[in-house]
Amino acid sequence: MTRAQLTEKILDIKREKGWTWKQICAEIGGVSDTLIVGALLGQMKLVKPLAKKAAALFGLSEVEERMLNEVPYRGTPMPPTDPLLYRFYEMVMVNGPAWKALIEEEFGDGIMSAIDFDFQFERMAHEKGDRVKIEMTGKFLPYKYYGAEQGIPAYGFKEE
Repeated sequence: MTRAQLTEKILDIKREKGWTWKQICAEIGGVSDTLIVGALLGQMKLVKPLAKKAAALFGLSEVEERMLNEVPYRGTPMPPTDPLLYRFYEMVMVNGPAWKALIEEEFGDGIMSAIDFDFQFERMAHEKGDRVKIEMTGKFLPYKYYGAEQGIPAYGFKEE
């Protein structure tokens, strides 16, 4: 079985049982919903105790449980073709340069981590149609300036 086949099996069971992602995440617990759903979709790994809980919930074999604990090959072809995913890509393409300038002005020369990262969303009622509110937080990682001599900053933190 491939990891993609395991993902399809999990999705089939989810459909058969009529479960929601919220129900599944509440049952497995232990980490963020984004990480659990990402792992069940093949983009993240579950630590062993959570892989065991997921395997019990979905009735998976021992080998399938171990697959949930393996580091996956992450990512999808770019640009994405799914309209919702493409809109995220479009947001970054259009707004990314401004976000980059604002973050670098505040923090310095570096990046926002996509590994030490958290994502929350909520539904907001609106008279013109419900809205999606997204909050992302990621650790600031300054670039390291290798070979910096005495008196030269070694990292790209904002200079005062």
